[in-house]
Amino acid sequence: MKKLKLAVIGYGGMGSYHFDHLLPNEGELFELVGVYDIKEDRQTLATEKGLKAYGSRDELLADPEIDCILIATPNDSHKEIAIAALEAGKQVVSEKPVTMNAAEMREIMAVAEQTGQVFMVHQNRRWDPDYLIVKELMNSGAIGDVFQIESRVHGANGIPGDWRRLKQHGGGMLLDWGIHLLDQIMWMVDSPLKAIEADFSKILGEECDDGYITYLTFENGLRVITEVGTTNYIRLPRWYVKGTQGTAEVADWDLSGKMVVATNADVAAPTPIQAGVGLTKTMAPPSEAATKTLPLPKGLQLPQSFYQNFYDVIVNDGVPIVKNEEVLKVMELIDHIFEIVEKSN
Repeated sequence: MKKLKLAVIGYGGMGSYHFDHLLPNEGELFELVGVYDIKEDRQTLATEKGLKAYGSRDELLADPEIDCILIATPNDSHKEIAIAALEAGKQVVSEKPVTMNAAEMREIMAVAEQTGQVFMVHQNRRWDPDYLIVKELMNSGAIGDVFQIESRVHGANGIPGDWRRLKQHGGGMLLDWGIHLLDQIMWMVDSPLKAIEADFSKILGEECDDGYITYLTFENGLRVITEVGTTNYIRLPRWYVKGTQGTAEVADWDLSGKMVVATNADVAAPTPIQAGVGLTKTMAPPSEAATKTLPLPKGLQLPQSFYQNFYDVIVNDGVPIVKNEEVLKVMELIDHIFEIVEKSN
């Protein structure tokens, strides 16, 4: 099996994560060769780890030994580097968000088409086990027809890092985490979008959003809430999914949670309960015979890891799990969300 030689441009947090944690698992497919980073300490670190530290980006791209480039730089530089790498005859992986907007993604796609090189975006959260559980719930009918999904990630540490707080570099939580949540939903739901509502949080006073919320309505009637927060000291569940025959909760990335489904047994009407200063029958818990509690499904399994798929697309003309047309569709949605929020302010 031919190994592909790979180098990274941008050997910071994400670039080193790929090299130290992801790509070593694919050792029979890729040989990690070298890096280029504008920071001298990262170049030194690469050398200490036995990698070649290129003197410039152009030197790296001119190396005929390099087959593939990983781009792991701040968001605003992705387009320029991607186009230069494709034109240099390299196969390219880009970290997310792929670009600052949909127009830039279209430019990259045009160059990839012209050069015949492979360009793929590392939308790695398609492989998240919690997401694949929800995807299975959608497909299996375990809680009936799903009509509402709530997808949230919450933290209380503010916006991490430095450039992620700056608009010029593509900072903010919509581009940092929203790109994942929206990609997951758009890949899972086989229906056109009908309506979009959105709002940003700027509680921390940064120039970029420190959180956001969207309400997506699809033509098939499904309604989806996605939310990212960095000022949430009490977190809501990672996923809350409502179906016509039950409800499922995936509480966190540890996959804790459950399903409560209707038995459709013939049971008596609920007994009213004390609720605050009044009584309610509507909000009383169903009888024991009316529902049953079940564990969450194990979740779907994707046939290949991201890098196995990237290799397969290059060497065997395989089908990409993350298609550029899908990434473009999500970038167009993000553009629309920015427009909605700007018009409302």
